[in-house]
Amino acid sequence: MSRQIIHTDQAPAAIGTYSQAVKVGATVYLSGQIPLDPATMALVEGGMEAQIRRVFDNLNAVAEAAGGSLNDVVKLNVFLTDLGFFPLVNELMAGYFRQPFPARAAIGVASLPRGAGVEMDAVMVLEE
Repeated sequence: MSRQIIHTDQAPAAIGTYSQAVKVGATVYLSGQIPLDPATMALVEGGMEAQIRRVFDNLNAVAEAAGGSLNDVVKLNVFLTDLGFFPLVNELMAGYFRQPFPARAAIGVASLPRGAGVEMDAVMVLEE
């Protein structure tokens, strides 16, 4: 099965040895996104709501570059430095995804790259 590397300038460039996403068949593995502004590569300002929105926007940009959208996501992993923001993730997620919602995990972590408060990665399956 062929492997395709996905890249878009509409999401932050990789800050390490990884690709924004890798497509294998109809499955796309989206790397973790933190709330970096793709134009400046700086963490967004405006608190946790702004960070969560930026992460969803970044994931959506990569999903679109792969030929899909967030509604094609079948598994979403959410990493938070403060699980107290989990209700906010739920609230904002409802504006980015429609039912049926993807499977999901929410994991509390001690820290994330660049001092981010949230990171998310996803698995997406495209129609063949």
